[in-house]
Amino acid sequence: MSIRKIWSALLHPDGSSMKPRSCAVPLAIVIIAAATNPGVLVAQSSVSPSLSRVVEWSEPSYRTRDARVFGYSGVLRAIVVAPASELSSAQLDAVRAAAGEEARWQELMAGSGERLLGAPVSNASAPDRGGVRGALLGEPAGTSGQRSPERAGIWKLARPDANGSAVADPQMAVITQVPFSSKSDAMLNGYRIGRYATEGAGRTDVYAPPVGFIEVTRENQNFYVSENFQLRQFLTKNQADVWPKYIALDLRLIDKLELVLQELNAMGVRADRMHVMSGFRTPDYNGPGRGGRAALSRHTYGDAADVWVDSDGNGYMDDLNGDGVVDLADAQVMLRAVERVEAKYPELVGGAGLYVATGAHGPYIHIDVRGTHSRW
Repeated sequence: MSIRKIWSALLHPDGSSMKPRSCAVPLAIVIIAAATNPGVLVAQSSVSPSLSRVVEWSEPSYRTRDARVFGYSGVLRAIVVAPASELSSAQLDAVRAAAGEEARWQELMAGSGERLLGAPVSNASAPDRGGVRGALLGEPAGTSGQRSPERAGIWKLARPDANGSAVADPQMAVITQVPFSSKSDAMLNGYRIGRYATEGAGRTDVYAPPVGFIEVTRENQNFYVSENFQLRQFLTKNQADVWPKYIALDLRLIDKLELVLQELNAMGVRADRMHVMSGFRTPDYNGPGRGGRAALSRHTYGDAADVWVDSDGNGYMDDLNGDGVVDLADAQVMLRAVERVEAKYPELVGGAGLYVATGAHGPYIHIDVRGTHSRW
């Protein structure tokens, strides 16, 4: 990063023409830092120099990955598809990776993403479906790798090692959903989903019911769908003792959240991780506008989340602007990052709203990818 860019980021963090908030001392720090380490960006508090912090940031190398698979952020770790659906060449390249032609579909089991279920089965056990073979557990990828596995789960292509054990490449997984049609009235396999207001209306727009749900089990709930986000962070906060659970989850939302983290760090604001206060909400939990929630809340469609930056892990919004106080101004810093992300990636445009602290939580921001610009 050039000195000019660092100085511009310091003076105009939101791209505006506002006057600099700091004096010549921070400028000297910036110049020295840039001269000694071009990857260092200094964030200077507007209140006290003692609150200044140095954030190491450079353009991530993973940004060169195929955005069709890894997202614009470059850090998605899963593809969400319907069972037995055809994978694109880009998706197949990503999931196959170093597994090679001998790879077989294996179902992941624990949050580490390394433990595998099932042993390879012979090719003869795969039924013939008019010349198109379904991807069954253990079936070689050479014949079935063009399609996702037939049942719901989290899968990777694994190859046998010298001892015959399965070895999975950690790069990308395939999540096969449970089709929406599997829901019976308000229930899905013992888990209460409720009914969507547009259910049965033949809608095809963004308010049509989701096409399917991800099955979340005790064993796979810790799976990372991206570098920083796990499935369990997006579960509806009820039915604690009911397993499996089901969520709708749009990976464009995950991509956008990762980009916001990256953008904050590019702005010189430390943002190691986010706390997800609310992700997917079943229509049953959300209710018909219950508790101030929108009747057609984007949360029920899996493309919205209420979040805050929580790098120190204390469960509360961090002091992002360095003024010594955690308040709505810190959520506004996150909104600035959202605006920058949407300007760069119009495909991820959506809603954003700021919320003040209450007795139950600190300030936070709602972020979604509804497809149209909305602010409140």
